[in-house]
Amino acid sequence: MIASITRMLLLMQAIAAVAASIWAIKLWQLDNPALAVAFGLAAVLALRAAITVNNFFLARRFRSPLPAAYRLNWLQSLLLIAQEFRATMWSSSWSMPFQRFDKHVASDPATLPVLLVHGYGCNSGYWKAMSDALRKASITHYAVDLEPVFGSIDAYAASVHDAVETLCRETGQRKIVILAHSMGGLVARAYLRDHGSIRIAKAITLGTPHHGTALARHGIGLNTEQMRWTPDGARGISSEWLRALQAGENDAVRALFVSIYSHHDNIISPQTSSHLPGARNIELHGIGHVALALHPKVQAIVIDEIKEASRTAGTQAESRVAAE
Repeated sequence: MIASITRMLLLMQAIAAVAASIWAIKLWQLDNPALAVAFGLAAVLALRAAITVNNFFLARRFRSPLPAAYRLNWLQSLLLIAQEFRATMWSSSWSMPFQRFDKHVASDPATLPVLLVHGYGCNSGYWKAMSDALRKASITHYAVDLEPVFGSIDAYAASVHDAVETLCRETGQRKIVILAHSMGGLVARAYLRDHGSIRIAKAITLGTPHHGTALARHGIGLNTEQMRWTPDGARGISSEWLRALQAGENDAVRALFVSIYSHHDNIISPQTSSHLPGARNIELHGIGHVALALHPKVQAIVIDEIKEASRTAGTQAESRVAAE
């Protein structure tokens, strides 16, 4: 469904660009069609850029305290916005509309297999850049598309369960690694709540609103209600759904998680909402929300975490065999 929606939005943007070109020709009496087309495209790109910049302003209102070591100068701030704009354009205009995929099976797998779980308003195409990195590292990975788009996170957990069982069955592995972006990390937690951790060696989340985000109030759907964070004094309040999810977890489950997040996330605000107590938390800076899975530094960290989970799982398996 997301592929169809993004293609429709691309068509609407193309129509808007043509309309702007015609308007420029009539208003300024341009006799250069190429110049008019360039104006139309620039107008659409400017609107898209304005949306990205607005997200940063919205996130700034409720942002968590920024450590001094992570503060950016004006040039670094411009680079942050430019990289996030590029990631947004790539994802929404290319990878999500046209690059959906189900799986990649490495010919000589180097690690445990990985299940990719996307976030709100996305599909498996979001993972295109990460998939390329995983392929180069000889890592088998499957992807799941969460439908319906505006549904319940609890219902998505069932889709993840089916995908986990399929991945284990087809690869012959007893355990896998989950890699999830944004809302996908909450889906992973809901899956573990409902189905246990027997299949999961590690769950890696990228920019997940573990305690909610204030920007969820600008979204639509039951899933955005479940992800809401409401300002209340100095700390704020997570949604009832998030509080119930947290209450149902134990230390063993939390220890399976690695939460990677950026202090400059423009969608998760407060940004430290991605800090998950009991998990291994990796703090980054200078990276936007959509750009997380596209950033080479994040990709390198993710691959290292997958390799570490695979080594640990292998050691545990050898210990069980020895004990038997």
